[in-house]
Amino acid sequence: MNTQPLPASEQVQDQRKVLQLLDKYAESHRHPHNEIIHFICVPVIMWTVLALLWALHPLLAVAGSILALLYYFSLSVGFALGMCLMATLMLGVLWWMPQELVLRVAIIVFVIAWIFQFIGHKIEGKKPSFFEDLRFLLIGPLFVISFLYRRWNLPY
Repeated sequence: MNTQPLPASEQVQDQRKVLQLLDKYAESHRHPHNEIIHFICVPVIMWTVLALLWALHPLLAVAGSILALLYYFSLSVGFALGMCLMATLMLGVLWWMPQELVLRVAIIVFVIAWIFQFIGHKIEGKKPSFFEDLRFLLIGPLFVISFLYRRWNLPY
C-alpha cells in the first residue's frame, strides 16, 4: 500500500478539478438574482434531502452525508471540512426537530426551494447545470460555500 503523499503536480491537478467544476457550475449562475436564490435555496435543498433520508431512518441521512463527504474529500480537503460542518449542523437540526414534523416540513420546503431554483434559472436564461451532469447537485453547495471561503480568506 502506497502511503506517499501525492506529488505536487498531482495535488495541483486535483485542485484544478474542483476549480473547473466550480467554473462550469458558475456559467449558469451569473445573474445576481439567480445567485441570491441559490445561496438560499441550495443549502435549504441540501437540508431537505437529508431530512427526507432522516424520515426514512436517521442512519440513512448519516450515510448519505458520509458518501457526499467522501466525494468532497476527493475534490478538496478544505471544502470537505466546510461541508462536514454544514452537514453536522443540518443533522443536528434534524435531531432536535420533533420527529413527526420532519417529513412534512421536508417535502413542503423541498418543493418551494426547487420552485425558486427554477425561477432563478428562468431569470438567468440557462438551464440548471445538473441537467448536463448530476455531479452538479453536489457542486452546488461548494459553489455557495466558495463565496464564504473567499470572503473569509479560507483555503480550499
